This record gives sequence, structure tokens and C-alpha cells, in this order.
Amino acid sequence: MSTTATSLGLTASLVRGAVTSPFKRAGRPGAALPADRLVARDVRIAPGPLASYSRICGFSEPDTLPLTYPHVLGFPLAMRLMTGRSFPLPVVGLVHTWIEITRHRAPHPTEVLELTVYADALAPHRRGTEVTMVTEARSGGEVVWESRSGYLSRHSTRGAPPAAEAGPPALPVVELPATAEWRLPGDLGRRYGAASGDRNPIHLYRLTARLFGFPRAIAHGMWTVARCLAETAEPGRIRYVRADFRAPVLLPATVTYAVDGAGTAFQLRSGAGRVHLTGTTARDGARPES
Repeated sequence: MSTTATSLGLTASLVRGAVTSPFKRAGRPGAALPADRLVARDVRIAPGPLASYSRICGFSEPDTLPLTYPHVLGFPLAMRLMTGRSFPLPVVGLVHTWIEITRHRAPHPTEVLELTVYADALAPHRRGTEVTMVTEARSGGEVVWESRSGYLSRHSTRGAPPAAEAGPPALPVVELPATAEWRLPGDLGRRYGAASGDRNPIHLYRLTARLFGFPRAIAHGMWTVARCLAETAEPGRIRYVRADFRAPVLLPATVTYAVDGAGTAFQLRSGAGRVHLTGTTARDGARPES
């Protein structure tokens, strides 16, 4: 079933998620995903918000849509679906664990897009239950961009058999040569939230983050991916990225960006070698080997 989305606001979904989450129980036997596909038609990219997003993430190529930006456009739809009554997992506490993005053709920022979001798979995870969410962007009926994201709902799995986890296997952690160091300010979450619309309380203030078990506000995972892509040579040529979110970045922070000699594998890490993000890219449309 397809539903046309008439509003892309995130705030209402965040409020609805806070209200409905206490009534949902992750790991419930027989849980099923909704069959709905939420669709937003005639999506036009506003130059101002796009410029703000590019600036906070470090993208500088003119007339180029950052690879990660359609995810920002489609995220309100994903939140609307995940906070719906028929979605089986509580959205409060849901952790973004990985993302794959494939750009089949580079859409121009002035193109009118159609966005479709749906839940594709629900699978056991060693730490709970993971759902795979899919976002597709079409232009003229053609899929020009798509992403798959894993979100983990953590709960006890005691007594359960070993889980065959959803999604592609996690990338191995191999220390890469450091090429840049970034000092991230304490208000980064608020600044990125203003540009992306994602004002999840865990990213905004120390006090609101503490309500969810974090000692300080944490950086958005999608900001870390975007910032790493922006640091690469000619980010507009990247057609595929796979990233795994391994540990939150507490703000403020000093982090190190590292990349391999071929410029395809990257990671973000901090003091004592703690790895926050690992990723790999391809520039020719072919998916790299895992």
C-alpha cells in the first residue's frame, strides 16, 4: 500500500514517537513490519537549506547534490513510518547502526524528486532486533538514488539462538593513516539539526542527552558520514558508500579522519584509538568487495 505524504515535518513524528514507544515491546514473537510505502511527490530542494547543509558538512562543489542529502530529505518520511502505530519497534532508543547509499545517477539540485520510504526487513540481532529501512529517490519515474539503513532496538536476547543478523556484514576495523584532525564544538548537534531538521534531543544539549543515557550531546551519525565524504577528493564522483556506526562521538570532541592509500576506505576515531565510524566508497558505481 502506498500513502502520499503531505507533510515532511520531523517534530510531530518525534513527539508521536515519545508517546507511542512505551506501548511497544521489541522482540515480541510474531512481530511484523507495516506494508505501507510512504511517498512524497514533487519534492523540490530549497537552495537555502541545501547551502546550510553543505556548509556544516564541508561540501564545496557547486551545482552538486551531496550524496547524503536525499537521506536528509527522506528521513522525515522514515520517522513518520517508524513512529506509526503498526511499526513494531519503539523509536525511542533506536540506534542507527549502518547505512548503504547508491547513487545511480547524480540528480541536479533543481530536479523535482519523488521519495519513497518503506521498512524492508526485521531480523534478530545479537543485541536485540534490527530493522532495515529503505529510501528511494526518483526523477521522471527513474530511481536515481537509494539507501538502506539498519536501526537496532536493543533488548535482552538471553536464551535466544545465535542471530543471523540483517544487512551486509560489518566492515573490518583496520587502523588507517590519519590525514586530518577536526575539533568539533559542543553546539555541532544543534547546528546540524538546524540544517537537517533532525533535532533529536540526544544531539542538542547535555541535559537532554542525559535523559537518554548519554553524559553529553552526541554528534549525528549522518553528519560524521557526510563530513568524511566531503573530505575526499571530488566527493561528487562518489557513487556508493557503506558506513558502520561503531561508537557515538560525545561533544565537544577532537576526532581524527583517516583514509587508505586508494582513498576508498575511511574511518573516524578519537583518543586511545576508539573508532567511531568505518566506511568504504566506490566511484564507478560498482560495490566494493566486503
